[in-house]
Amino acid sequence: MTGEGSPSKNIAMQVSRPLTVSASPKGLSGRTRVPGDKSISHRSLMFAALASGRTYVTGLLEGEDVLRTADAMRALGATITREGADWVIEGRGVGALTEPADVLDMGNSGTAARLLSGILSSHGFNSIMTGDASLRSRPMRRVTVPLAANGSEFLTREGGRLPMAIRGTGEAKPIEYRLPVASAQVKSAILLAGLNAHGTTVVEEPVATRDHTENMLRHFGVEVDVSRFGAGGRRIALTGPVRMTARDVTVPGDPSSAAFPIVAALLVPGSDIWLEGVGLNPLRTGLFTTLIEMGASLSIENERVEGGEPVGDLHVRYSQLKGVDVPPERAPSMIDEYPVLAVACAFAEGASRLRGLEELRVKESDRLASTVALLNVNGAETEVIGDDLIVKGCHGPLGGGTVQTHMDHRLAMSAVVLGLAAQKPVNVDDTAFIETSFPGFVDLMNALGAGLTP
Repeated sequence: MTGEGSPSKNIAMQVSRPLTVSASPKGLSGRTRVPGDKSISHRSLMFAALASGRTYVTGLLEGEDVLRTADAMRALGATITREGADWVIEGRGVGALTEPADVLDMGNSGTAARLLSGILSSHGFNSIMTGDASLRSRPMRRVTVPLAANGSEFLTREGGRLPMAIRGTGEAKPIEYRLPVASAQVKSAILLAGLNAHGTTVVEEPVATRDHTENMLRHFGVEVDVSRFGAGGRRIALTGPVRMTARDVTVPGDPSSAAFPIVAALLVPGSDIWLEGVGLNPLRTGLFTTLIEMGASLSIENERVEGGEPVGDLHVRYSQLKGVDVPPERAPSMIDEYPVLAVACAFAEGASRLRGLEELRVKESDRLASTVALLNVNGAETEVIGDDLIVKGCHGPLGGGTVQTHMDHRLAMSAVVLGLAAQKPVNVDDTAFIETSFPGFVDLMNALGAGLTP
């Protein structure tokens, strides 16, 4: 079943779109709003489909990743339409999704694939999930291994990769699992599996990860218990089966998307920009904290709460940055922002050490290796020691290289930011897939004065 905004209507076969980025001729300026938070957008569609009643979602990110989620939930029986700027979801209720008639294609979205695996594991039908070339190269075992403890079965390609067949169970057992590595996606998949399980599902995380799942479950009427675990971790528990009740959702601006115009403004002389309505969940703002430690002129104004999440307006001005030592416990709050932070570090005075980046090795690409390659090919000096990345800032002119993005949208946008501040042009091999997470990225940057020519 398709509908307005579905990938079958809006996602065409992507053609490679290389881009050469030269230094911005003047400072970036103006006010803008980044697209809605991708993590919250995915969850709003999934949770509304599991709720009883009608949910209205405002500010949904209409990138390809999220549209894939919308199509998947339609295929599982939810009714999803668009009314003006709002998305309207008629939910099925927990445990009441229906077997899909075809393969669920999640495109490039690892978040959607992993969270949906948890939901499907506790429904008594079979399903098959696939994705694009990038998603099919990413391992799913760190999700499927703990999920199988509820009685479901997963059949994957070698290495735990998609396509993947899921034999769900209608009599799901609760799972108790301690995360070996902090991951909001794995945590969320297990909690979502627990919604339709009989008993208490428990996840223990060694470091607190983003808590959008817990926040939104509460928003839809689910009791979620959170307590301290260890030195800096958390124990999250819920008892199923639960009933979820439809509630409207307002999606804040994505702080991970805001990272790119923020760092660009900090690096391009003369810049002065405002980003309105950005999500400020404290488990997502590690980049802002780090940039301020580096000497960034970054202030938060008009703080408020929308849809259960803190929101504010960000004022950013060009700044002379200095090197920073980022502790490993901050990684979960900024895991998607490390590539663009590394770019900022390349322009900073002195060396920076970004610690505890093991999670980057299992992103859209081996994002740690790809970030190192992005910097090195453009003249920056780096060193990897274990899971730490060291960037030696201000060593000679930057730019002049060609960045291999490996279909990773965040690498592509980080390369664009580097090019806007570099002394020599930066070639980006492909930018077409940026639309998966940040629709209108080039237009937004140009509206601020970037001067990008696709």
